[in-house]
Amino acid sequence: MNRLAPSRATRGIIGILVGLFFALPLVSTFLYTLRDLDGGLSFDHWAALFDPAASAAIRPIWTGLGNSLVLAAVTVTIVLFLLAPTMILVNLRFPRLRPAFEFVALLPISIPAIVLVVGLAPIYLQIGRSIGTGTWTLAFAYGITVLPFAYRSIQASIDAADLRTLSEAARSLGASWVTVVLQVLAPNLRQGLLAASLISIAVVLGEFTIASLLNKQVFQTAMVVVQKQDPYAPAIFTLLALAFVFLLLLLIGRAARGTRKALS
Repeated sequence: MNRLAPSRATRGIIGILVGLFFALPLVSTFLYTLRDLDGGLSFDHWAALFDPAASAAIRPIWTGLGNSLVLAAVTVTIVLFLLAPTMILVNLRFPRLRPAFEFVALLPISIPAIVLVVGLAPIYLQIGRSIGTGTWTLAFAYGITVLPFAYRSIQASIDAADLRTLSEAARSLGASWVTVVLQVLAPNLRQGLLAASLISIAVVLGEFTIASLLNKQVFQTAMVVVQKQDPYAPAIFTLLALAFVFLLLLLIGRAARGTRKALS
């Protein structure tokens, strides 16, 4: 039975439409950042980012960006060293718990951020009394927020790899469980781990509601503050953030191709 497949022209038209859908807002934003007072186009607003005289106005953005990068690093650490080993353990030793674990992991995606904040506010009150009120503590909330996306990425790689056979072979050769996870299973799950890390970084850089309601200064909240004084700087930083995530996506795709070549 022959399967109906779109023609090359149809695929090309779909590709062009999808490309325009994503490109038009980005091009419009870029052109907006080039506007000057005379109605022309210039890179004055871009150059102002590195002007010491204008640095005070955009200083909250640099501070918020630094906080968001720290949060991204802590959130990725939670995903790689807490979520991933737990998923491996559930799939290898407690397969009957997988449906319940999957339900709990996917549950945060159905809960609005403001509802999460209502539940997390008393917890963060105790966290502030115990370990301080630093912005990095927001990573605990972000770890819950990225849980559904990271779970799906890692689980897809787990389903594609025969973890039980790999682990039993490594254990039969005398490898410890730490060696099995780090040197045998992790390389086979690299694509899912990298994808989960990218999603975590993207979510942290784009999250606003939780940080705003918990009164934390991050990248998105800082841009809202600066936008009241300089509407061009937040637009420029938005484009830079998108470019940063796009480069990470390319690096992950390259690493994933390298993994497939090594396994083949």
